[in-house]
Amino acid sequence: MPSILSSFRARHLLTLSALALASAAASISLAQFAPPAPGTQVHDPAALKPPAGARVAIIEFEDMECPDCGRANPLLLEASTKYHIPWVRHDFPLPFHAWSFQAAVNARWFDTKSKPLGDEYRNAVFASQNSITSLEILNDFTQKFAQSHNVALPFAIDPQGKLAGLVKADYALGQRIGIEHTPTIWVSTANSKGAPFVEVVDRSRLFQLIDQALADTASAPAPKASAPKPTVKKASTP
Repeated sequence: MPSILSSFRARHLLTLSALALASAAASISLAQFAPPAPGTQVHDPAALKPPAGARVAIIEFEDMECPDCGRANPLLLEASTKYHIPWVRHDFPLPFHAWSFQAAVNARWFDTKSKPLGDEYRNAVFASQNSITSLEILNDFTQKFAQSHNVALPFAIDPQGKLAGLVKADYALGQRIGIEHTPTIWVSTANSKGAPFVEVVDRSRLFQLIDQALADTASAPAPKASAPKPTVKKASTP
């Protein structure tokens, strides 16, 4: 008859084996269902370049109804202002958001008055995002914004669909790049000895990434903006 001690040891070994099997199964489960590594797999990097004449820029794909875009907006505005670098904002309105596409079209219309006014509208929408719960409320908000800036809002903002076409073109660009979520943000550089663009996965490191980008491009000549074509005047007939 086995002793009490040997029975205890046997039960102890069985318990350890069961725990080991459970741990292994849990590891396999985590490996199968763990989220992918952060960062966007860029398929087309052609658009991730600073505007002509800039060494460093912030490039963002945003949805104006996206809560996380709203949280990121003040930080990006602060960074652009502090470092005096361009902030290139692309539209990427997600299909399940009720009013984000129209908000992007509205912003494009204000862009036609002046680019700063369009960006001010975007910033105002993000600041008031929690109170804009429908397309009707967005329309009221837009009307009041226009009135407060002494701008006459037309009855139909985009009758021919040209502004909507620009928004759709931005969305298609984001798809070509590989955008999967909003906001997606990069710090991009020109003539850099470092990476040509770095995605801002951790926004607490935004300023650090900009500092590094400026250091990587410090010795590089500033990219030249394209010169305007000279105007050719026809000789008058004597």
